[in-house]
This record gives sequence, C-alpha cells and structure tokens, in this order.
Amino acid sequence: MSVFMVQRSLKDIPMDQLAAAQQRAIATAAQMRSEGEPVRYIRSAFVPETGQCNCLFDAENAEQVGKLNKTAGIPYDRIVPALDLTPA
Repeated sequence: MSVFMVQRSLKDIPMDQLAAAQQRAIATAAQMRSEGEPVRYIRSAFVPETGQCNCLFDAENAEQVGKLNKTAGIPYDRIVPALDLTPA
C-alpha cells in the first residue's frame, strides 16, 4: 500500500459541507474495503483562508483514490504520491 495526497480547491466551502465531504470519504473507503478494494482515508488538512485542502489516503494505486473521490462526489484537482511523516 502507498500513500496518496488528494489536492483540492474548496474556497468558501461552508464548514458543514466540508465535514459532510469528510464523512463521505470515510464511508466510501469503508464500502470499497468491504468490496475488496484496500483503500483507507487517513486525514485531511484544510486552510480556510485559501480554501486549499489536502487529504491523505492509503491505497494500492492512485486510480483507487480517484474512484473513491468520484464515488463520494468530492471534487479534486489532482492526486499525487506522498509520504505520511506523522511520528509513530
């Protein structure tokens, strides 16, 4: 499994819609795992001032991450390989 970052531009999104999108990402990842696709939502960072949102996912490939976001109806600009540097 690899980590992928989804980069989004969500300028002026209301906080309730941002929270709902996060919940859809979590639920869609769980549904995909139950169907045999190993993909997991890790976390997000959102910058209200600019609307930039970066979300980390654990998956076998970027296509799975794209499928998750399209299924969940969450717009994104691009998906790139990333390193999760959270201390253990």
